[in-house]
Amino acid sequence: MTADPHAFRGAHPADGGVVIRTVRPAAREVTVFVDGKAAARLEPADTDGLFEGIVQGAELPLDYELEVDYGDGRTFRLQDPYRFLPTVGELDLHLAGEGRHEEIYGRLGAHVRVHEGVEGTAFAVWAPAAQAVSLVGDFNGWDGRLHPMRALGASGIWELFVPDAGPGNHYKYEITGPDGDRFQKADPYAFEAEHPPKTASVVHQPRHEWRDAEWLERRRTSSPLDGPMTVYEVHLGSWRLNPLEGNRSLTYLELADELAAYARDMGFTHLELLPVMHHPFSGSWGYQVTGYYAPTPRFGSPDDFREFVDRLHGHGLGVILDWVPAHFPRDEFALARFDGTALYEHADPRRGAHPDWGTLVFNYGRHEVRNFLVANALFWMREYHADGIRVDAVASMLYLDYSREAGEWVPNEFGGREDLDAVSFLKELNEVLHAREPGVVSAAEESTAWPGVSRPTYLGGLGFGFKWNMGWMHDTLEYFQQDPIYRRYHHHELTFSMVYAFTENFVLPLSHDEVVHGKGSLIGKMPGDPWQKRANLRSLYAFMWAHPGKKLLFMGQEFAQEAEWSHERSLDWHLLENPDHAGIQSLVRDLNHAYREHAALWELDFDGRGFWWLEPNDAESNVVAFGRASEEGRDILLCVANLSPVPRGPYRLGLPRAGRWVERLNTDSNFYGGTDTGNLGGVEAEPIPWHNQGFSAEITLPPLGVIWLVPEASLR
Repeated sequence: MTADPHAFRGAHPADGGVVIRTVRPAAREVTVFVDGKAAARLEPADTDGLFEGIVQGAELPLDYELEVDYGDGRTFRLQDPYRFLPTVGELDLHLAGEGRHEEIYGRLGAHVRVHEGVEGTAFAVWAPAAQAVSLVGDFNGWDGRLHPMRALGASGIWELFVPDAGPGNHYKYEITGPDGDRFQKADPYAFEAEHPPKTASVVHQPRHEWRDAEWLERRRTSSPLDGPMTVYEVHLGSWRLNPLEGNRSLTYLELADELAAYARDMGFTHLELLPVMHHPFSGSWGYQVTGYYAPTPRFGSPDDFREFVDRLHGHGLGVILDWVPAHFPRDEFALARFDGTALYEHADPRRGAHPDWGTLVFNYGRHEVRNFLVANALFWMREYHADGIRVDAVASMLYLDYSREAGEWVPNEFGGREDLDAVSFLKELNEVLHAREPGVVSAAEESTAWPGVSRPTYLGGLGFGFKWNMGWMHDTLEYFQQDPIYRRYHHHELTFSMVYAFTENFVLPLSHDEVVHGKGSLIGKMPGDPWQKRANLRSLYAFMWAHPGKKLLFMGQEFAQEAEWSHERSLDWHLLENPDHAGIQSLVRDLNHAYREHAALWELDFDGRGFWWLEPNDAESNVVAFGRASEEGRDILLCVANLSPVPRGPYRLGLPRAGRWVERLNTDSNFYGGTDTGNLGGVEAEPIPWHNQGFSAEITLPPLGVIWLVPEASLR
């Protein structure tokens, strides 16, 4: 094998004409056709399948075909891959080498195209340490001798245009590493992958015709920071199964109808999908990705997933994708030691091996690796019209000593524990993403006190649009898990989040991580008898929806799924036959619709002007009360929570305005499974100052309940 097979194979000048060489093992004879006529017969030149011969009187460039006869009745007419110029240009190589090719996925990988007037597929792969790279697939009998690729200078990129390959063909790269070992790898830039456990890449040509131009224009001209956002987090494989066909998962197309209709009815604004990028191990839930540029084939084709996103947009739903640049699995067919060396990962296991998941860590200091990841984020926005990404495990990226003991990690150049390459990568990612695709969401799952995660890079931040508020989640769940008699001693856990609520652009997450690994379900965490558990859960949701920050809820928790989530089974939809579970679902639906109607709950989510405490300190009664306001106070909503199992009243509450205040929502309503304790629909403000407000009223607080109050005048 050689790094430049085109220098020997194909057509070359010779005395009296053009010499043509091709390798066709097991062929009996090979004939050259020019203008549809036999022009020369190639003779065997060795015992390894090399044929050569001269087309007398011919000149370069020569347009010719080869007819290969295997002597068993099989004769094939084909174009010679070694008569074509490279499909990757000099500018592409330059940008790729600098790590600045934002459309690198349009050059590397497999691309169906017309090249020099011939239809075929252009293949290109980055493998700088390889001695040789061959293309193998079902179009050449998986024989690496037939299609060796050429190296393009010092770029490390290998390229070949194959006229006989097209959509649906399966392929891999056969790589000879620096030590002479030969192995096969799937394409890192493949647009489609075989269904596991098979591991080949698949040539894909998109054919979907998008219908969401108006949606994309609205996205481009708006900011997710300033609008309502309630996110329904979904694992596509287990949301709902088809019991009539062996409890199989729904397809992308089935989900496009059923999931979209359900989420729209429930009032959510976005879906967030656990990773849909190709992953062979379903038990990873998608977080161990082997095909970053291909959607999982478990539920359909890449175009089916495009249709899924298109239909969700048609239902008014945004699509956020979980994205995993923190690590990748060790599967031998994928990225690990791709060219026989540590290419995408660090060679030193103190930086390149992830201790928690047994996976490998990307080398963010390498230009081509950063380019692979940044372009991948853009790819899902552009090619699949996704509305944003949630970046998984950011904390593990930021710290060199994450989950490592002393001596198991390497300090940075200044002796610190921060991964400066990862910091630089995340900043670049967000700068490029927001500059090229305005209006998209970038959210970080980051669980430490790293400053400025959701602040612009020009202010020293990482540039994310949002940060998951893991502190709020832990504190709030810790409070709600306490028996009400002990909650007075944990009151600060409910109120502490407001100390730092406006330091980041927070999302309040009740995610899949809280209902797995023995943690049970959300309702299972609640104390008390079954009625109290449901009342506590209803109060948690109403408190969360009124609290500053965008909202995220994992599937099944909207109807109080009782069992811990498992990716191997469906949600327990039969629970909705029980009016108690249906009541909680109705509450979440009403919370979402009321939330969207009241700008006070989202317009100033990240501005202290939109929040004030009414009563943060009534620990003895387990009561908190606060107000929310939109810009210039055009919309106002008060939230009052009584988190003890007894009704309280009359309880005097400060009100900022005179007139009648209406119960916009009461979690103790009989519609939701409560006792209908409340204020008969509303209260009249009295000119009695209270809670630093000019007016007040005596109200009744339901047991383990939350009420929202709004001025009656605002509803007219």
